[in-house]
Amino acid sequence: MEEASFETPARFLRPVRSGNAFEETIERLLQNIKLGLFSAGAKLPAERELAELLGVSRATLRDALAELQKAGYVEVQRGRYGGTYVAKRRFVDPGRSAGLNPDEVEDVLTFRSVLEPAAASLAAKARLSPAQRRHLLDTLAEVASAPSDLYRPKDARFHVAIAEVAGSPSLAAAVADVRARVSDLLDRIPFLEPNLEHSNRQHQAIVDAILRGDDEAAFKATQDHLEGTASLLNGFLGSPDTAPKPPNSRAGPSIADVLN
Repeated sequence: MEEASFETPARFLRPVRSGNAFEETIERLLQNIKLGLFSAGAKLPAERELAELLGVSRATLRDALAELQKAGYVEVQRGRYGGTYVAKRRFVDPGRSAGLNPDEVEDVLTFRSVLEPAAASLAAKARLSPAQRRHLLDTLAEVASAPSDLYRPKDARFHVAIAEVAGSPSLAAAVADVRARVSDLLDRIPFLEPNLEHSNRQHQAIVDAILRGDDEAAFKATQDHLEGTASLLNGFLGSPDTAPKPPNSRAGPSIADVLN
């Protein structure tokens, strides 16, 4: 994987595929913002480039950006350094868990428990280039030093980075998708400062295992980390009988385990 690819956050902006161009444009942009790929204060690509990446008209893009501006997700600046910038704030769903089906929580966490440990294991098995190692360490440092209002997008960016260095663009895209869904859930629960130190230690353990090429330790460290997040989300959003049971074996769950 070339170093330049890590500096192109728009690479996860896949073209809109359905007839709901306006709605999907908003979805794609919000996903990249919540994943930290477009970080707080960052300038979005030029309108023409962004429209081409999304496969929509510039009129549709303008309408979507206007609504995101009203909602406080982006800001428009005029003058020499004008353009559309990601707002410098943490995005929290004011509705919290209103209208959320506990089955949705279980579905997201089950899918994540399959994808992310496997991505960490593959990353540990891969022959990482200096650029890939630097990318992993940079995203680790960014989440470790992030203030509370930027922690969640930096956390999301770190998890996507693990999948990126694993070497499979399809896997990275899948992890980005599921992590965006996790971010939506996390925005519905209180931000718990005491949890950050523990989370950062787990992040470090995952990276240490990947960099020394220990795929089993990387798998297990990621699994342990995800179980903590699952406990918080199920505690706040789930019901007593909806907590997913992450696999204990290194190989992960079988298809039958996931479906049962």
